[in-house]
Amino acid sequence: MELDSSPPRGTKRKGDDSLPLPAPRRIKALSQDVVNKIAAGEIIVAPVHALKELIENAVDAGSTALEVVVKDGGLKLLQIKDNGHGIDKEDLPILCERFTTSKLKAFEDLSSIGTYGFRGEALASISHIAHLTVTTRTKESSCAWRAQYADGKLTSPKPGQSADPKPIAGQPGTQITVEDLFYNVPSRRRAFRSASEEYAKILELVGKCAVHCLGVSFSCKKHGDNSSGVSVPANASIIDRIRVIHGSALANELVNFKAENERWGFKCEAWISNANYSSKKTTLLLFINHRVVESAAIKKSVEQTYGTFLPKGGHPFVYLSLDIEPQRVDVNVHPTKREVHFLNEDEIIAIICDEVRDSLSKVDTSRSFMTQSLLLGPKVPFATPMKQTTPGTPDAGDSSDRSGPNPRSKPFTKKPYENNLIRTDASARKITSMLKPHPSRDGNVDEDDEDMEIQYGNRDAVICKLQSIRELRDEVRDNMHNELTEIVSTHTFVGVVDEQKRIAAIQGGVKLFLVDYGMLCNEYFYQVGLTDFGNFGAIRFSTPLPLDEILRIAVDQEKKNAPETADEIDWDEVIEAVKAQMIKSSRMLKEYFSMEVTAEGELCSIPLLIKGYTPSLAKLPQFLLRLGPHVNWFEEKGCFQAFLRELASFYVPESLPVAPTPITNPEDDIGKGKGKEKSTAAEDPDIALRRQKVRRAIEYVIFPACKARLVATKGLLKGVMEIANLKGLYRVFERC
Repeated sequence: MELDSSPPRGTKRKGDDSLPLPAPRRIKALSQDVVNKIAAGEIIVAPVHALKELIENAVDAGSTALEVVVKDGGLKLLQIKDNGHGIDKEDLPILCERFTTSKLKAFEDLSSIGTYGFRGEALASISHIAHLTVTTRTKESSCAWRAQYADGKLTSPKPGQSADPKPIAGQPGTQITVEDLFYNVPSRRRAFRSASEEYAKILELVGKCAVHCLGVSFSCKKHGDNSSGVSVPANASIIDRIRVIHGSALANELVNFKAENERWGFKCEAWISNANYSSKKTTLLLFINHRVVESAAIKKSVEQTYGTFLPKGGHPFVYLSLDIEPQRVDVNVHPTKREVHFLNEDEIIAIICDEVRDSLSKVDTSRSFMTQSLLLGPKVPFATPMKQTTPGTPDAGDSSDRSGPNPRSKPFTKKPYENNLIRTDASARKITSMLKPHPSRDGNVDEDDEDMEIQYGNRDAVICKLQSIRELRDEVRDNMHNELTEIVSTHTFVGVVDEQKRIAAIQGGVKLFLVDYGMLCNEYFYQVGLTDFGNFGAIRFSTPLPLDEILRIAVDQEKKNAPETADEIDWDEVIEAVKAQMIKSSRMLKEYFSMEVTAEGELCSIPLLIKGYTPSLAKLPQFLLRLGPHVNWFEEKGCFQAFLRELASFYVPESLPVAPTPITNPEDDIGKGKGKEKSTAAEDPDIALRRQKVRRAIEYVIFPACKARLVATKGLLKGVMEIANLKGLYRVFERC
């Protein structure tokens, strides 16, 4: 029997010295084509990186308008057009060669670089992995020149043609077209999952650049689309640019601060969200010496600073522009210039975080909160979606679910829990029905309306075909909040809580909410203006009102409210300007808004938005005065939107003084330890009458109308607060 002669496991084996050693590999220089493609792969990782380089070159060229067109996420087509100073024809042959630049001459220039691009690698890298076409014209040139490139060299558009640039008609500036990106790098092209994802990255990049580059307009859209994904005008301010890119909800909650330190050689300006705003992830727009970069250290420090101000899971928005002395910054540390290194990083970050903390502390006293539940524990949604209610058919579940019998439900009926036995149906009897009815309680007409002569016309309804009104209606629908709309459409009105702060209580399902009815009415009347546009009724005055006198009343009120600035304004000129504008626009006002203004400057009628409610005519002078400076009469959509907003504000019930409290006589019922009500503090009769009318209109006219047709928008969330949850309260009692 033969034994296995192989060494046991765990012992070191020696190499076979009898085998010949392989010959050593010689070091060879890579071919230039391989070198260029490797360099291109480091700089252009995705279409968004190519666009970043092209945007930076366009801004360096002094452009004030950039237009970006994208197809298939930039893989099929990526085109950017600017109105900069262009490229000289003599420079076109070497335009796409590596390390050709007009921004850098010596290595020492890196210590004072003040432009976005400086290495001359962007166009060269793109030309090695895509088909590149450049069309450019300088101001001095009589025509534009078009050149095509491949592998860094000029190439002919068709076989047999010359590769020299071709003269064509064109406007001053440069248009760069990148087609079939990564056509010769299939492994890189297969790595992209979807065109929509790449397009989203491009929109994010364009949005960042649009926020920072003041004086430059940006436009980005898909090829073939009429509408732009991003569109920012050149004259927009930083806060307006943030509003366009990130929405009004954020722009309304921004805080601005500036900081500088001579010792560390930096200045900074920032727009940050206050404690009223939070999102699911941190948005950091960081620019160092006007270059968009990323910094994990700055992001982490800012998030830690916000941790004491935001709720758990909330994240801020921060736009930060840092200007650091160039000799303290090293910009040449990353192929795509995504990162930079600078001296005294920790000290600068500490100063910035201190400024963030101070800015948030200053506005923290006016902080508002959106509540979700009265109890700690499992997270619950803002509101439980309500279903159509049918009286008398309670189910075993939530009382807000009182729909008809379900064919798939079990044949037996469960006994409802006690905590669900509450009134959630508006048609059920209320305790106020046991009181003595008011003469106008079941109608929509106030006592002072008895003198009004109501006339019904036979005019056919006008179908509005204006594109501007359609766009405004679409904006309302796009901004709709489904759960809040469901609550309003199925609510039960509880009562007015405070006429001064304009707060009312409503019940939705098993929850009780406080509602800012001022915000609610403003949005409702604005939507009425959009839906009934061109079909308003009219409140006609028996005697026409002279605009001069009405506007003079508003001016006197303005002088009382702001006496320090009253002398700086020529109010007589303001009155004449507003009056002239209304007379000039009288035809449009009458046709679209049923507001009649005579050529002599007399007001004959104002729009009627809802029957049964007349707005306070004390607000009429201020409404007419604001139509002058707050309405853009020369732009259709802006004019209609601003006018309807001012009209809605005019129709919002006014804020009334706090109702007087009863006066008690402490001598009565002394033995019982309490006073007996004797009389009530005197209140102005006109205010008391108006308070009664406002309460009646809110409960019996406005809130039922909101229930029938209001589309609750996301902005109304600030005016709604949950204060009670019956199920939650029962959980408390069960624990006790």
